[in-house]
Amino acid sequence: MATVATQAPRRETGGIPAEVTSFVGRRQASADVKRALSESRLVTLTGVGGVGKTRLALHVAQSVSRAFPHGAWMVELAKLDDPSLVGNAVVTALRLTDSITDDPETVLTNYLANKRLLLVLDNCEHLLDSCARLTHSMLVAAPNVRVLATSREPLNISGEHIWPVPPLSVPTAGASLTEESAHRYEALQLFEQRASAAVPGFTISPANEETVARLCQQLEGLPLAIELAAVRLRALSVEEILERLEDRYRLLTGGGREAPPRHQSLRAAIEWSFDLCSELERTLWATLSVFAGDFDMEAAQVVCAVAGLAPDDVFNGMVGLVEKSVMSRKDHSGHARYQMLETIRQFGREQLNPIDERAIREGHRDYYLRLVEEAEADWFGPHQMDLLRRFAVEQPNIFAALEFCLTEAGEARTGMRLAYLLWWYWFGVSIRDGRYWLGRALALDQQPSNERAQALWVDGWFSSSQGNYKHALPVLHECRDLARELGDELTLGHAMQFIGLAKWFEGRLPEAVTAHEEALVHYRAAGAVNSLTALAMIDLGMTVAMLGDPQRDVALCEQAIAMCQERGERWAQSWGLWHIAFARWLLGDLAQVNTYARSALELKRHLDHVGVAWCVELLAWSAAASGQAEHAAVLFGIAETLWEPIGGGRLSGWQGLIDWSDERREQARKSLGAQAFQAAFDRGRGLAIDVAFAYALGESPTVAGAEESFEGRASTRQADEQLTRREREVAELVANGLSNKDVAATLVISQRTAECHVDHILRKLGFTSRTQVAAWFIEQRN
Repeated sequence: MATVATQAPRRETGGIPAEVTSFVGRRQASADVKRALSESRLVTLTGVGGVGKTRLALHVAQSVSRAFPHGAWMVELAKLDDPSLVGNAVVTALRLTDSITDDPETVLTNYLANKRLLLVLDNCEHLLDSCARLTHSMLVAAPNVRVLATSREPLNISGEHIWPVPPLSVPTAGASLTEESAHRYEALQLFEQRASAAVPGFTISPANEETVARLCQQLEGLPLAIELAAVRLRALSVEEILERLEDRYRLLTGGGREAPPRHQSLRAAIEWSFDLCSELERTLWATLSVFAGDFDMEAAQVVCAVAGLAPDDVFNGMVGLVEKSVMSRKDHSGHARYQMLETIRQFGREQLNPIDERAIREGHRDYYLRLVEEAEADWFGPHQMDLLRRFAVEQPNIFAALEFCLTEAGEARTGMRLAYLLWWYWFGVSIRDGRYWLGRALALDQQPSNERAQALWVDGWFSSSQGNYKHALPVLHECRDLARELGDELTLGHAMQFIGLAKWFEGRLPEAVTAHEEALVHYRAAGAVNSLTALAMIDLGMTVAMLGDPQRDVALCEQAIAMCQERGERWAQSWGLWHIAFARWLLGDLAQVNTYARSALELKRHLDHVGVAWCVELLAWSAAASGQAEHAAVLFGIAETLWEPIGGGRLSGWQGLIDWSDERREQARKSLGAQAFQAAFDRGRGLAIDVAFAYALGESPTVAGAEESFEGRASTRQADEQLTRREREVAELVANGLSNKDVAATLVISQRTAECHVDHILRKLGFTSRTQVAAWFIEQRN
């Protein structure tokens, strides 16, 4: 790049290069940086290589240049290797060549003393000390000078406002797109513009929008990566680019000849950061690449010990990596967590030799296996919600540990142990994920073992819950036989409990009662008192209720509930409440059905996705039987949505209950009429989860409120058009259940800024609650 001074005919006009290509997105970011620049005399844009720091700085500088009578000036430092020449570079950019015989710092402080100008120092990261000293001197000597710096690492001088530049916005994984909504995302906008320059006529359309969205997600919204990918359209289709992303460093090359070398390939951009790191930071970067998703300091220190790094070294090195924008830090429930972009993580993984990588991945696996063992032991107690929240955050690393076990020779049995110990998590969050990992592990190691016996009962249980009894019963019988061979009373109890469950769902109720009673015998022999023993008592109660003894069902459930309450346990307790509600259904006591089903639902909220579906289903029956046809139709719609991710159809394929459910649906349909029933049913299917919970529990929104959310489109359309792009992003995150704190972390903004966005959204839409925003957003999307 030529020196800026040669591009400005008069000193007062400044020296900011004209934008050659259109500036895409970043409206909120530009506004935030301008605001920061109005409040602080030094603003440093930080971020990983290729995230668009320079482009944002130039755009902001051009847009505010009129506020500076003596201009806005660009100083490009990337090509400068000698720290002693930083002052000379600034002097040259300002075209002060008539004073080059003097010390550059003196020349600058004298010249700038009475000037009002903006100085853009671009790419300071490899010259930090010199940039920091000179910037401090200039700001002290010139009270009307402001500096906008770009660097992968802050200058760390007094008064600096650090503004991390986030990647461009991308759709969340699995988000449904329309041609209109696709263009709201900055990454997709950039790809379309750059792709149309490479291949005239290219546009994002219904035929390619999902593929483009996945590509931008895989590229993590990095502008450099997106621009390099767009150039590849000259030779490849979007689908072919996406398929080749596994080797992204080889694929993403070919930046413009005018671009600096570090921006002519993705690898060069990352290598530039790697070269700036100390030896400790490089070792740490490579070691931490075994983590997937984010992780905390404790996990990093334990795993890095395998590489011979002391805890203090890990702490200091991670501070350095965060400062250099190699890693980002975020708060989760008051605890710091750290994350690398996948692009950076892959580069770090390449730096590990195979022997070291295996040892470090074993250390990573062992750390998460210990966490899982401790969590399973702690499950029967008051910490269930905390455990589910913790492991929802740790899921990517759990999956990485499982993948290691199931792809490395000799590790399958450990993978089996890791998978079955997570039974409580899989059942509460995703039975499908649990069956996937258990199935892979069981297929890899078919030799008799305690680990296999344990994995079999979990797999059999989950298969029954999905209605797949043909798979469940053989698996559970194998578990029973293996447990007898091993003399394992506890595992034998599990096998019999879930054999009973499978036979209950099949309608073989006397056999189910016998199996459950036998399970309790084995549990007593093992001295087991836990969530599953409580559940066995509850399930026994259900089977005897179906055989005509609902009073015994209630007694068994109350005994189990008391046992759970004594320990502060919620999960099994919620099932006890559901079973009492079902017993009341059998007795025709609809008021008590609602009371107990809603109590169960309250406990299950955020705790048990499977149980939530059962609760809403029972509430729908009760509403239909009570003559509340529209209410029932909405609840049936909610239940339909809840059953889908469980797999195997609604009500675990239990035909007797399916028949009852169909009867109640038909009752509501006849009462409302087919068209009105379908409209209410579809309304229920479209509700956001928090809105659905509130509706099922009889909280706000009421039926009228729900109808208003869906039928009041005309009244909110004008307000919708007033929402900014950022406000719509915030509204989507609110609809997905994120708190203000989580919204801030996702969008890389302050919590206060997130709160302001939510307040503006509520005011513009005329709403008073986040629940209303969620319902409105779902309606708009549909």
